[in-house]
Amino acid sequence: MPGGALLDPFVANEFMRQALVASVLVALVCAVTGTYVVLRGLSFVGDALAHGVVPGIAAALLMGVSGVLGAAVSAAVMMTGISVITRKSRLSSDTAIGLLFVGMLALGVIITSRSRSFVGDITRILFGELLGVTTSDLLWQSGALALVSAAAIIAHRPFVLMSIDDGLARTSGFSVPFFHSLMLVLVAITVVASFQSVGTLLVLGMLVAPAASGALLARRVSSMMLIAAAYGTAASYIGLLVSYHYNLAAGGSIVFVAVALFGMTAVVASTVARRREAEVPHQHEHRH
Repeated sequence: MPGGALLDPFVANEFMRQALVASVLVALVCAVTGTYVVLRGLSFVGDALAHGVVPGIAAALLMGVSGVLGAAVSAAVMMTGISVITRKSRLSSDTAIGLLFVGMLALGVIITSRSRSFVGDITRILFGELLGVTTSDLLWQSGALALVSAAAIIAHRPFVLMSIDDGLARTSGFSVPFFHSLMLVLVAITVVASFQSVGTLLVLGMLVAPAASGALLARRVSSMMLIAAAYGTAASYIGLLVSYHYNLAAGGSIVFVAVALFGMTAVVASTVARRREAEVPHQHEHRH
């Protein structure tokens, strides 16, 4: 691809520059939260929250208010419901999450079925509208990134200990229920901040794929976050470029590139690990 084709779409089109900034902001906030989602095994929670915000967004759009407000209300309902069901019954948290996930998604379908003109809106909810982001959207995403980053820095130690073992965090004097709830709040903020760009169906991909790539390459949480941010940023640029030149969906292209980068990283990491394992016996024989 000629050099001009790599930069011209962003130089000549303001909407592409806005989309790139928005997608990079999504990549950064997802790198921070996604690291803990991967380390703590909260992918199912992220998926449930990503789909659970649909009824709130749909209801907000039908009432003519901000979809962000509706998404925040739905996320709060989801987290409260999970906490109540887990505490008040013998059901596991996975069962509680699954029940609320299905229930909230069904409610979203019911709400959208009330309006015949909702086809375009539901498409934006599910797949995002990256090429139509506004300056106010960017400001909101920047604020969410600052809030999530500040919380992650303040709660870094308990988050890391919980990612290793809850008992270790507990014996170190941290309240596991409190910091687990805080982690869920950060996931919810990330979902709410990201759905306008990549949509509720694709936000989980940006949460998990770059962070999973970082987990394959890094041994420190901070390094994992940096790698996840780099992978997410690269996926944003490549995905937007591909979508522009081949007339493809921008959000879907970005997430697909992120997953593809993870796949390539996994193959390389596995190959390197096998070579190292093969070299160890040879080194022992040489020493003999």
